[in-house]
Amino acid sequence: MKLMKTEDAVGQVLCHDITQIIRGEKKGPVFRKGHIITKEDIPVLLSVGKDHVYIWENDETKMHENEAAQILYELCRGDHMHPSEVKEGKIELIADSDGLLKVDAQKLKAVNSLGEMMIATRHGNFAVKKGDHLAGTRIIPLVIDKAKMDRARKAAGSGRILNILPFHHKKAAIVTTGNEVYYHRIEDTFTDVIREKLAEYDTEVIGHEICSDDDTMTTAAIHKFLAAGADLILCTGGMSVDPDDRTPLAIRNTGSRMITYGAPVLPGAMFLLSYYGEKNIPIVGLPGCVMYAKRTVFDLVLPRLMADDILTKADIDALGEGGLCLNCPVCTFPNCGFGK
Repeated sequence: MKLMKTEDAVGQVLCHDITQIIRGEKKGPVFRKGHIITKEDIPVLLSVGKDHVYIWENDETKMHENEAAQILYELCRGDHMHPSEVKEGKIELIADSDGLLKVDAQKLKAVNSLGEMMIATRHGNFAVKKGDHLAGTRIIPLVIDKAKMDRARKAAGSGRILNILPFHHKKAAIVTTGNEVYYHRIEDTFTDVIREKLAEYDTEVIGHEICSDDDTMTTAAIHKFLAAGADLILCTGGMSVDPDDRTPLAIRNTGSRMITYGAPVLPGAMFLLSYYGEKNIPIVGLPGCVMYAKRTVFDLVLPRLMADDILTKADIDALGEGGLCLNCPVCTFPNCGFGK
């Protein structure tokens, strides 16, 4: 690539797109990479501020921005996504299906740290819809060393920086606990909230059982739903540390594998997550805040459960940064800092 006075560039090949911006009317390429400059093009190029243009020259050590952007795309591209048209060294990635976006933060940082290239993504572990823009990539200079792109490949390693885990159909069951509900002293208003949350995904509620504070009754209800084919069981009530709050004990007694009782999220500190059996069926204990707060830990975890993204204790611990909901007068979740 070499720089040449525009008036002297007739017959030469542009090595980059030339953008024209007219306020309120257009922003786009007036000439594309590879265009052969004619005498009639000179006034147009001058009118967009191009007193000099970059002309393509063969150099075996260099790579054009668009070719290099394709490499960044390949490093990012996981399942269920496709690229935009490449232009000016930029390619965006677009979702082909609804699902949970996964981002390998270490690989992303490793590539971005090389300089002269960038990848910007949405936050991982949040739901995306078909057609959503997931990420944008760009090569900063017009040409880049091939050796640097080789380093980008090495930095990214095997696998892809982005992936979409599709959501799965779930047969959900709800177990409501508490003497006050069981003996009809108060109305159960928790279950309707859970049903509304589940309705955002492909779920069917196959059963709802109301239990007293007797932990053996709750354990039996959970086993009943497991036998009925439930692949997601949500327990409400009895999740605090009061002596008569026995839902955590009831869940433990099912033989499920406890991941956490407690989460660094407000609202949602008394959240419980366990998995049952080889199929890793989630059995979840939901604290009372899920009933009355607009957004809670349940909104952060549910998309991951729906995508069969198996959560570890470390995953829950990582929710602490961004785990404070600010209870904004107008809720804009997930377009806010909660969970990020």
